Amino acid sequence: MDIAFLGLGRMGRELVPHLIDAGHRVTAWNRSPGPAEAIGRRGARIASTAAEAVDGAEAVVSVLFGPETVREVIVDGGLPWRPGALWIDVTTVAPADAEAFAGFADAAGIRYVHSPVVGSLAPARAGALAVLIGGEHDAAREARRIVALWADPDKLRLFDAAPKAAASKLVANLALAVSMEALSESLRLGRAAGLDGDEVLRTLSLTAIAPMAAMKGQPVTAGAFDDAQFSAAALAKDTRLMLATSDAPLPAVALVAAELQRAVEAGDGEKDFSVIARDR
Repeated sequence: MDIAFLGLGRMGRELVPHLIDAGHRVTAWNRSPGPAEAIGRRGARIASTAAEAVDGAEAVVSVLFGPETVREVIVDGGLPWRPGALWIDVTTVAPADAEAFAGFADAAGIRYVHSPVVGSLAPARAGALAVLIGGEHDAAREARRIVALWADPDKLRLFDAAPKAAASKLVANLALAVSMEALSESLRLGRAAGLDGDEVLRTLSLTAIAPMAAMKGQPVTAGAFDDAQFSAAALAKDTRLMLATSDAPLPAVALVAAELQRAVEAGDGEKDFSVIARDR
């Protein structure tokens, strides 16, 4: 299949090789040339514009930074869509955005499926992500054959509408953000009360946030935030989407959003989101 791939950020760079290895013909585009050059060496054809990438493609996969970028590059981009093309958007967006993008696709004579992923770069590289798929039945079934290339088969979740997949992704990232805040505050409390980091982590292994403690505990206690599996800037953007989506109060999310924004303003936006646990 001829597939256009738009966006070669951290996640996009991990997904493209799965398409190439499965025998698809991939034309990739990215604003900055460095990531594109690396993916070109991996076997993709590199387009100089998004329009060049999309022209003639049977399917278009977009992994962009957020809904504003999707609107700029795709909705307002005047792209030369092939009639009936399948657009699979992996970008984390709000449910209202997914609904609007589905409407745009319908008017453009293409098919829209929202398929965000849950997981970080290591499972993406291993083809072991959780993958959410939302859209019209036949389009979602076709998209599944593509996104299954980077999915753990036991972690595929299907929804009958794109906004539900978007909402599910925000729910997953809410749990991630709040668990990180719980780890951060647990370490601060433990240290204030005379426990060292390892003692706190051993205690947390008995609790509901044991997975977060296992994943981020040692890097946090070592002050190692440069290996950005999921950047502070990206999670800050997602918490803003959560707050904008919910009519009900989300006080824990508001707290983490403020912590993440402080990290971004301090110049740590490209560091791992666990940087919110940095000693002050």
